[in-house]
Amino acid sequence: MARFSNPIPPTTSLPSLNHLTNSSSVQVFDALANLRALYFPLPLVESLRPPIGSKSYVHLIHDHSVPDSGYASAEEDDENTPSEDEEGNEALELLRADKFERVFAIKWLIGFAARSDIWISSVAEPEMEACASAIDEAASLLAQFTGSGPEQPITRKFSFSTQDGPPVDVELNDAPLLTEDHTSVGLQSWASSILLAERLCANPNRFNLELPPCGEGLRILELGAGTGLLSITAARILAREQVVGKIPPPLIVATDFHPDVLANLRRNVDTNDDTQDIVVRELDWSRPDLGSAPFDRAFDVIVAADVVYEPSHAFWIANCVMELLVRPAGVLWMIVALRTGGRHEGLSATVSDAFSREESDARLAILEKETLRRIDGHGRADEMGYELFKIGWV
Repeated sequence: MARFSNPIPPTTSLPSLNHLTNSSSVQVFDALANLRALYFPLPLVESLRPPIGSKSYVHLIHDHSVPDSGYASAEEDDENTPSEDEEGNEALELLRADKFERVFAIKWLIGFAARSDIWISSVAEPEMEACASAIDEAASLLAQFTGSGPEQPITRKFSFSTQDGPPVDVELNDAPLLTEDHTSVGLQSWASSILLAERLCANPNRFNLELPPCGEGLRILELGAGTGLLSITAARILAREQVVGKIPPPLIVATDFHPDVLANLRRNVDTNDDTQDIVVRELDWSRPDLGSAPFDRAFDVIVAADVVYEPSHAFWIANCVMELLVRPAGVLWMIVALRTGGRHEGLSATVSDAFSREESDARLAILEKETLRRIDGHGRADEMGYELFKIGWV
């Protein structure tokens, strides 16, 4: 079996199960060798694994309002530039810790086991022995995945810089992804939500997080809230601005669909116990029930981070926003990861398609679009950057 010193993502390396009969034993062996090198390396590379210890992590987040020029002095390069080995190890650890890639690999192994009889019967007789060995190796890998014990939840603590005050601190529970259900991605805090939360804290007014001088309280909706990072961050920003008794408090509605995600979301809201303005509700974009509170009135601001995982998602979201965004001044802020390779490549383009449709009296359109750099140490291995959209009525 080939030995891989630089493993690549399973979404890129594993052959399509729908066209498995077109794959040779060598191709399958190489794909399995890549999986083993990535998740179960030999002792020689054991030191690359993250240390076992505390399950609590603190992330100090700072605003990068001034773009990196790309230039540095020779002295800075000598002191701060990591070696190629250090960069490679960091990339490997990031890929190994990628929950999405791990779930994909496990599902592929299960699917491969179910299709192995068809695959082995499609090859020539001289190759059958090699195919049988590949099937055994796949079974061994699957046993190692499932026998390693359940992943434990971790507590993540974020500290976001502000313009003229103390940082905004948020504590979240990141629960393990459910390997049998891809819709449980909201159990994790993704890099796009961290980036957007950072920007909310750095410049709340830009993102319409300002309390009105009088009248009704601000209404904010988060779509696909996941762990609730954006909702909790917004609540803490607005709590600093609020004058008791002057205007009604804001209402922040954090929504998601998966039952386990909603349970974890409620736990996070309770953990950050000064966020009384947040309510948690189920919302299915494909079949939204908008007839009762709090969805019976439109929202001033809607936020959504990393919510497009299928081409249909952007269109479902656009249909919901059409019904839920205040006219004519309401704004949707939406951030989407730019991914390369695999089934999620190019999905950011569906946002432009979904918000370019003409309506009878008014339409939603992209008012601004900004490309953001990736944060070191955050995000999936296939995330090359992010696109932040400001969407409103025209």
